[in-house]
Amino acid sequence: MNYKVYLYAIFVFLSIYMLSGINFEKFMKKNKVIEARLLIMALSFVLSYILTNFVVDFLNI
Repeated sequence: MNYKVYLYAIFVFLSIYMLSGINFEKFMKKNKVIEARLLIMALSFVLSYILTNFVVDFLNI
């Protein structure tokens, strides 16, 4: 169960790296930098949760 913490940490950094390639300025209003960064953080946590559960379920099969 301790390995899930490591997987979460790896996938959080990986998803932040992946989401940094998307230009969120086109989707966000002007001068909303903090909101855009919070959106990236929230999406990275959601993506890391999904990826971690996928990997753990895949390895348990």
